[in-house]
Amino acid sequence: MSTVEYLLHGLGTAMQWHNLVFVFFGVLIGTVVGVLPGIGPMSGVALLIPITATMTSGLSPEEAATSSIILLAGVYYGAMYGGSTTSILLNTPGESSSVVTTLDGYQMAKQGRAGAALAISAIGSFAAGIISLVGLIFLARPLSAVAIKFGPAEYFSLMVLGLLAISGLAGKSMVKALMMTALGLLLATIGIDSVSGVERFTFGIPELYQGLEFLTIAVGMFAVGEVFKTILERDHNDGEIAKINRILPTKQDMKDSAAPIARGSILGFFIGLLPGAGAILASFFAYIVEKKISKHPEKFGKGAIEGVASPESANNAASGGAMIPLLSLGIPSSGTTAILMGAFIMYNVQPGPLLFQDHPQLAWGVIASMFVGNLMLLILNMPLVKLFAKVIETPAKYLIPLIIVFSVFGVYAVQYSTFDLLLIMGCGVVGYVLSKNDFPLAPLVLGLILGPMMENNMRRALTISNGDFMIFLQKPVSLVFLIIGLLWITIPLILKLKGRRVLVNEEG
Repeated sequence: MSTVEYLLHGLGTAMQWHNLVFVFFGVLIGTVVGVLPGIGPMSGVALLIPITATMTSGLSPEEAATSSIILLAGVYYGAMYGGSTTSILLNTPGESSSVVTTLDGYQMAKQGRAGAALAISAIGSFAAGIISLVGLIFLARPLSAVAIKFGPAEYFSLMVLGLLAISGLAGKSMVKALMMTALGLLLATIGIDSVSGVERFTFGIPELYQGLEFLTIAVGMFAVGEVFKTILERDHNDGEIAKINRILPTKQDMKDSAAPIARGSILGFFIGLLPGAGAILASFFAYIVEKKISKHPEKFGKGAIEGVASPESANNAASGGAMIPLLSLGIPSSGTTAILMGAFIMYNVQPGPLLFQDHPQLAWGVIASMFVGNLMLLILNMPLVKLFAKVIETPAKYLIPLIIVFSVFGVYAVQYSTFDLLLIMGCGVVGYVLSKNDFPLAPLVLGLILGPMMENNMRRALTISNGDFMIFLQKPVSLVFLIIGLLWITIPLILKLKGRRVLVNEEG
């Protein structure tokens, strides 16, 4: 059978009434998971695995596995849609890959353009879902073969490039941005060393043994920091936000967003293939690319619609790309796909090269359900844009407690720890002070995310080379990544030394 015939059979599976119900509930729950700060797709998928097992108890083993994976996959990519909502309306990332959306999405909302930002986010997410689905159908095996050839040296260099790129992008001062990157990497070392088992920077506090949870820091820095800014600077814009009359984006908005959506989708798809990179890195890279190629980079951080369209498309496309190594090679490329792999194994299905041969109904049913799910998400999100947009018109006296409730509930639902509740408040104060003194927050949070992965890959590479650091230069792909990263930092410095004005993003 050809790929198209397999896909049509899969579509038949996805269109069965009980699977349509599972797709609907998956994407609906995923959207809610994305909207709630701190929960994220990983926790959402993990919490739902036992529930899906109960819901599918009356089906045959193959049907039960198919329906469950369809629902869990719906939660995964549905969360990418929902994460943009609170990022745009409340400056609160619903999940980690939506951190970048806060930079321009929240500024658009403050200008009374929340409807356009949310609509473009939904349209971009749908387009990215379809583009990544096409890639998933036709390019699974060859693209996975490329991604799997990346060794620890290549992954380490890719992450170095990511950190240097974001440090070259953020803040008025590159020195301050690099300082924040270093601080993020230092914070990432807190906890018990996974190799030696030695405590690092825990100061005898048991809650620090597992390290700092990224979302606790991100929610504290962005959401609670915004609360402190509103309270201390009276920056609540009462009566200043224009009434939102238009839900759909204008023709100019669509024109400005079309190319960023396409670029973000393609970039996100390819980054999603790489283990460890995922939606977070994809959204950061997409934003950087748009800013670098824009004719008006000064708009970014001040409400540029391209700054919403590209990263939102990228993080959705990355979730589709991440399914390729999982389905065709049995290698999870992110935390969420690792949990999905656990769900496969729970149903006695082994993801990998034999999945399409042994379980074609499941494999193609899940792929086809992603098209149905993306269509449902667009239909669900577009009519609700005005409802979501009205949140930004809420007076500060109601909005501030709402942000605090979202933040506290989101963090406590994941950690079940009062220590983390204290930590988000502390991070809120630190975030406010850093922002007030022009220290960008984006490099810090990216350093915190990539730190453990960088350390792990560096150790693996050095183990392979018997401690020889030249391995990072001897591997051609690794060398290319390092050279690009070096140029990304040095070219703006050279231009500055020559007296040319280098515009960087002032948002953190």
